[in-house]
Amino acid sequence: MADDHPNFASLVEVMHRLRSPGGCPWDAEQTHQTLRPYLLEETYEVLEALDGDSDEDLRDELGDLLLQVVFHSELATERGAFSVEDVAGSIRDKLIRRHPHVFADAKVDSSEQVKRNWARIKAEEKARTGGEPDTDKPTELLEGVPRALPALLRAHKLGERAARRGFDWPDAQGPLDKIHEELGEIAAASSGGTEQEVAAELGDLLLAVASYCRLLGHNAETVLERSIATFENRFAAVEREFQDGGKLLVDATPEELDAAWRRAKASVNGRRG
Repeated sequence: MADDHPNFASLVEVMHRLRSPGGCPWDAEQTHQTLRPYLLEETYEVLEALDGDSDEDLRDELGDLLLQVVFHSELATERGAFSVEDVAGSIRDKLIRRHPHVFADAKVDSSEQVKRNWARIKAEEKARTGGEPDTDKPTELLEGVPRALPALLRAHKLGERAARRGFDWPDAQGPLDKIHEELGEIAAASSGGTEQEVAAELGDLLLAVASYCRLLGHNAETVLERSIATFENRFAAVEREFQDGGKLLVDATPEELDAAWRRAKASVNGRRG
């Protein structure tokens, strides 16, 4: 490994040194559980870099994420479980197994067929290793979608899993009708229901919105992130306008705020919304 991948090999060696006697006290104290928040944080920073236009930022954030893989692998190596070489070999072998149209003689006509083959091969692998293949039982079908995912992203993934067994609307009109239905139920719960009932109806609405996004070919998590970024940019423009005018935002009238927001919409990310 050292000859073919000197940078990676030296990274693994640096991590080993940090964990060794005489290394870094902080690194030596870490466990898989204490590293969990850093793994999540670095993942989100990679996603943010992907939305930017800097290859340098993306390179650096991917490096931070790679460090988490190396760190967890070092912890596993210390207890004799597996090494980072085993991690790389495992994913390499999986890619080869699940791409028989590239590494064997299977034929595919579309990316959809690739995804179906992937799911079939995955189920066969699970059966061979002693697990049960996916069935129509919800606990089997929906397993493997991490609970730690952001809720909208998890809703998207669960919807995809359910759709594999035909549990889905035939088109986007279904969830759109459901959205209108849930809005009515929210209004009814708000006028006489409990807080728990209102919260439940709001959750049903968000789940329907996630399904609507998916059937329109979008991911609810992604489109919401983009809209949040747009909101942040427009709000910053509104703040700058009032600051330049020597007025505090909290002192503005509703009419002034509305007019400033409209100007921000026209000048920042100028799509309608």
